Amino acid sequence: MESIKDLIELLSLKRIDENIFEGENYQAPWGRVFGGQVLGQALHAAYQTVPEERIAHSLHGYFILGGDLKYPIRYEVDTIRNGGSFTTRRVVALQNGKAIFNMAASFQVKADGVDHQIPMPNLIPPEKLTTSLEQLEEIKDAFPSAYQRLKAIQPKVFEFKPVEKFTTQLAKNGSPFFHTWLRTSEKAEIDIRMQHQLLAYASDYNLLTTATLPHREQLNKGKTFYASLDHAIWFHRDFDIRKWLLYSMDSPSASNSRGFARGSVFDRQGILVASVAQEGLMRQSI
Repeated sequence: MESIKDLIELLSLKRIDENIFEGENYQAPWGRVFGGQVLGQALHAAYQTVPEERIAHSLHGYFILGGDLKYPIRYEVDTIRNGGSFTTRRVVALQNGKAIFNMAASFQVKADGVDHQIPMPNLIPPEKLTTSLEQLEEIKDAFPSAYQRLKAIQPKVFEFKPVEKFTTQLAKNGSPFFHTWLRTSEKAEIDIRMQHQLLAYASDYNLLTTATLPHREQLNKGKTFYASLDHAIWFHRDFDIRKWLLYSMDSPSASNSRGFARGSVFDRQGILVASVAQEGLMRQSI
């Protein structure tokens, strides 16, 4: 994915019928459809059936089957409810007639009410950090195969600046915490609906990896299969993804070949704009 224009085009689906849409795939180097793409596209499909004044406040998705890069994905939207304040949608993503993902999403008109949030962690600002791509250059000669693999999966459309050295974290066991600043690499005009779709896409990067951090030495010994099982996002407040956002992640638990991770997304002013949670498969080959 080379540009923000390319990503917006990827997330902007073709309308087939009133509540049916179709999307193409990002040709992910790991050979399966990227979960963040399906999240963003499913949210785009739901948004096309919702009144303009209603904005997504939450989505909950389940990944049922791995997506095949060779085939487009069909999104069918069930317009479950249009209430006085809330609108509810269900989206099913299909390939070759089989469901690969389903999602429930809720939308709300803006309303006044009480307001509180947790504080943002006091961390190194992005101006004093190197990007994930720059950090990778430090291992280019010592670990050439890992360098090539990790470089291939770094998205150019987003700029990530990890607070912790992620190359070190992937080599040794550590605590289940990871923080990275992120923003789009370009400054195109983006409305709040597309902002939500872009954040849904970006939220799938690094989250499950956080659940692996206490177990890197064991997981690095052999082949491990990783796959998202479910993913939830709550949009609390408006934000601008063209400006730096802090993605603060932790993993409270890993068990039964599953890792659970959650994230809080803050803007530069310390405002909590979104919360994320995910559980994923981390299955080692015998």
